[in-house]
Order: sequence, then C-alpha cells, then structure tokens
Amino acid sequence: MSLPSRIEILGAHEDRFEEVLTPEALAFLARLHDRFAGRRAELLAERGRRAAALAAGGTLDFLPETRAVREDLGWRVAGAGPGLEDRRVEITGPPERRMTVNALNSGAKVWLADFEDATSPTWHNLVSGQLNLIDAIERRIDETTPDGRRYRIGAAPATIVVRPRGWHLDEQHLLIDGRPAVGALVDFGLYLFHCGKRQIERGSGPYFYLPKLENHVEARLWNDVFTLAQAELGIPHGTVRATVLIETITAAFEMDEILHELREHAAGLNAGRWDYLFSLIKNFAQHGPRYVLPDRATLTMTQPFMRAYTDLLVRTCHRRGAHAIGGMAAAIPQRDPAANETALTKVRADKEREAGDGFDGSWVAHPGLVDTCRSAFDAVLGDRPNQLDRTREDVEVSAADLLGVQRLTAGLPTEQGLRSNVAVALRYLVAWLNGSGAVAVFGLMEDVATAEIARCQLWQWQHHCTRLTGGSLATPDLVRRLIDRERSTLLAEGADPAPVDDAVRILEETALGAELPPFLTTDAYARHLVRIRTAA
Repeated sequence: MSLPSRIEILGAHEDRFEEVLTPEALAFLARLHDRFAGRRAELLAERGRRAAALAAGGTLDFLPETRAVREDLGWRVAGAGPGLEDRRVEITGPPERRMTVNALNSGAKVWLADFEDATSPTWHNLVSGQLNLIDAIERRIDETTPDGRRYRIGAAPATIVVRPRGWHLDEQHLLIDGRPAVGALVDFGLYLFHCGKRQIERGSGPYFYLPKLENHVEARLWNDVFTLAQAELGIPHGTVRATVLIETITAAFEMDEILHELREHAAGLNAGRWDYLFSLIKNFAQHGPRYVLPDRATLTMTQPFMRAYTDLLVRTCHRRGAHAIGGMAAAIPQRDPAANETALTKVRADKEREAGDGFDGSWVAHPGLVDTCRSAFDAVLGDRPNQLDRTREDVEVSAADLLGVQRLTAGLPTEQGLRSNVAVALRYLVAWLNGSGAVAVFGLMEDVATAEIARCQLWQWQHHCTRLTGGSLATPDLVRRLIDRERSTLLAEGADPAPVDDAVRILEETALGAELPPFLTTDAYARHLVRIRTAA
C-alpha cells in the first residue's frame, strides 16, 4: 500500500487494514489535520488556563457575554436525522465484531459505536472497529463460532451513532508530518470517509456523539470540521448530526451555547454521570474539603446538584428542538434470579425517573436491559417518538444549584467505598492494558469513565485526609495497603502478573501523586504500555 509521503503508520498491519487505511482516506485525514490541528492545540491550552484559574480559587457561572444566545427563543437546532427520531433506548459498546452484531440486533433504537471510553486505544481495536462498521453497513458480517453460535445482522438493526475520541487525545500510531494525529479527527474522518455516503444511501446518515467538550468554542471547532468535511466529500451540508455529551462541569454552564454553535448539525445532548462527577472533582479539587464527594454508589442522579444538571439539560434541549438523552444503566443480567431482580428493579426505577423528567431516551450497556428501558419509556411516550413538547418551563437552575455539593444527602465516604474504588480501578486497568475497554466488574459493565472517577476520588480522599464513616482517615498508607491487597487477590485468581503490576504502578502514581491524575488515556506512561502490549 502506497501512503501519502507526509503520513507514517507505526501500528502493525493486519488483514484487511488496507481497506480502511487507503491513500485517499489518509489524505483526507491530513487535510483535516492541516486545517484544524492548530486550533485544537489552542483550545487545549485554554483548557489548561481555565483549570489553573479554578484551582486558584475561581468559580463557574453562566457566561454574561452569551446571555443573548440563552435568552433568544427564536433559534432551534437541526434536530433528528433519518433514523434518529425515536431514541428511547440506546445501547453502547465498542465496535468489536460480535458486539456490533449483538448491539444492532438488540432491539435498541440506536447503537453508540464507541471509539472512546469503551475502547482500549490499541491500533488493532481502532482500525478493526472501522472495518467492522463498514462490514455492518454492507451486511457483510455473517459468521459462526466453533461452539455453533451464529452472528448475523437482522432485518431492522439499530441506527449507528459513532463516538470518536475527545479533543484531548492523540493517535500515537499515525503520524502526520512526524507528529501524532488528532485522535478525534482520525475516528471521525475514517468513519465519515468510508461510511458517510453509504449511510445516506441506506436512508440513514453519518451521526456522531461528541465527548468531553468543555465549552461552546470547542463545539464551534467540531461544527467547522463538519462543514469542511461534508464539502470535501460531496455530502450535503447539514447531513451530519451530532449529539453532545454534557459530561464536564464547565459544559453544563454552556448547554445553550453548545447547541447554538452546532445548530445546523445538532441532534441533542446527553447526561453522563461518571465523567461529569470526575470533571467536578478535577476542577474543584484544590478548593478544600467542601468539594469532597462521598462514595460513588451514593452519587445518583437524585442528588440535588445532579437533578439540577439533568433538569437543565432537558429544558435546554426541548426549548431548542433537541433530544435529551439520559444516562447509562451499567447493570449486567445476573444468573441468580434474586440478584437479577434486584438489579433490574434499580434500572427500572432509574429509567422511569428519566422518562418522567422529560428525557427522550436513555442508555443501556447490555442487550438484557433493552426491554426494561424500553418499557419505562413506552409508558410515558406511547406511540410518540419523543417528548420534545415538554419544555420544562418549571425548571429554574442557578450556578449555585449546579455547584451545590454541600447539599448532598449521602454523608461521608466509607471504607467500603474506598475499597471498591481500588478494586474496580485496578481490575479495569488490567483489562484496559490487555486491550479491553468495556469490562464486566462486580456485576456492572465498566469503561474508562469508571476508572477515572475511582482514581480521582482516591486522590481527593487521601489528599485531604478525609474522615470516613466510623472515624478512620483516608491516608496514602491506607490506600497503598488496599492496592497491595487487591493485587494479591488478582494474582490468586490467576491474573497475569505483568499487566497487574503495570496497573498497580499507574494507580499508585495517579491516585497517590502530588498532582491530580490526568485523563487515563492521555497519561504518557499508560499509552506506552498499551503500545508495548499491542506490539507483543
């Protein structure tokens, strides 16, 4: 395969990779990189400046300079494209071959094909994921496993929505002019190049979820990417549709502005719990104990500051003609009937709350939860595809409401919560380093977001020497002992010592370091380990 001279591929070649990494597709990526990599770098630098200002004692509020955008009720977004009108159940997962079939056949209305939090960023995963999406659209997936299970896409598959990586991530395996490519542009560009027109021909379209945005200027960059990319590929302007995950505390103050920047391409917003809480901790970690959060398990969407966030999201979306999509149900069906019913009861209550609050749909992580989620939304929607008519004019949310962690009803962190964060983070890291990004841990399907908040809470609790229920203190020594204990448990279960020790090192360095832990996928050491394990 002859590559453009500016492009170098460091990842190993595998069967059929040349169908994705064509010279034309790579040249398209290079053009996107030329136009937008510089602006992306500037926006990342601005993230750093804003984070420093918050760490120095600053706070957040709705932007006075964009008040006119928020108060102008005359503008609306493009809204749903073909196949996106009804989103009452969305299933998420990495674009692995069997997951692709299971998700498309699950009965969900939408499949979020995830190149971000649910995908360990190995070269194999990223390129084979693109190949699987091409094959899915072309109905070329039909295989039978040695144990007799057949994987074939049915007659009425879910609508595909692709989640590329966030602006903060590089693609270490693909160099343009000697520098790593922008991960978001690689994921977006390869899918649009190969599948955009294919999807349009089949009555759907190229649809995307946009993760980790921190402000409306970052949304403007995505809108400019869409505009140029559609023109380059001869796709009608406005065909691309984007749903933005409001999963950072800073973005929660700019929902109207984000939709406004993307209004010719916007379909909706999504409420993501773990990353949102992770962002809150990161941005206010230096403000002292008053921003210390209790156990993850207690931080549900019923907490007042989380209800403020979700109610504001629904109101903002429906005033603008955009879908409001709820959060993840991560439970995995259990073999034990009693345990399974307990899990489904919690999922059912969560989805009934979302439907009652005005959401148009919600996420599940397993096909076994599709019916539970659907029934909750069917009870509210009936035959209607959504409830955009519920504008929630009753909702009034202030900056104090969004930042009101002092109103928590959950109490102090517990030692059980501390042990859980250690165990889940370590087990997830081991799997992630071995190339799996969506991992079943203790009855839940976990992804990077779980590891992020677990590591960040460990850092926050030991950094502030937080008092736990019962009177003990979260200290670095206690965290280290718990990590050692979990390491021993994993080895006793037969885990490979090499990734376990790598995971221990990452957890100790990030959870016990002097500085807040960076995003897992931007940590240079972790990236290096992923490359080593992929090459091996």
